[in-house]
Amino acid sequence: MSPRAGLTTEAVVDLALQIIDTSGPETLTLAKVAERAKVAPPSLYKHVKNLADLRRLIDLRVVKEMAETLRKAATGREGGDAVRAVADAYRDYLRHHPHRTHALATAPDETDTELSKATHAVAEVVFAVLRPYGFDHAQAVHATRCLRAAVHGFAGLEASGGFGRPEDVDRSFEVLKTMLVQGLSTYSDQEKK
Repeated sequence: MSPRAGLTTEAVVDLALQIIDTSGPETLTLAKVAERAKVAPPSLYKHVKNLADLRRLIDLRVVKEMAETLRKAATGREGGDAVRAVADAYRDYLRHHPHRTHALATAPDETDTELSKATHAVAEVVFAVLRPYGFDHAQAVHATRCLRAAVHGFAGLEASGGFGRPEDVDRSFEVLKTMLVQGLSTYSDQEKK
């Protein structure tokens, strides 16, 4: 194979995400990426150090995409409407990319400032959505963790086929959003006492 003209780090990440989206993250290898890129595997080392570096770049891309997805969903909304929109956007992203859940589930190494910054950008969107509830910083962190756990957990279970009962999954998600909005209001009221 001869080197492909115009191959970039971004293109390598694109190809890797195609493999993950098709077959799951456990199937990703540099050899498979090289095959898709129509290059010899050593050609990839101009763009990524190794498979771990490629996985980090994938995580960075996914986290940045999620931050932008949530930001767009929250724009122009407030309170419960914003919470519902963010929950829908998070779920929709994982419905379209079910094999990307791991990239959103693990905290980055604190020494990786770029990935940490991207992860914080996701949290900042949620903090902004929660601002009308009047939470202080610690309360906003607790509420964000709960919101993330509920929505990511639901979307992750859905992506892995974890809901086997015949009842409508979309209806279950509507119930979850109602519980979240009501729970956030209750938590806010309790914390103000």
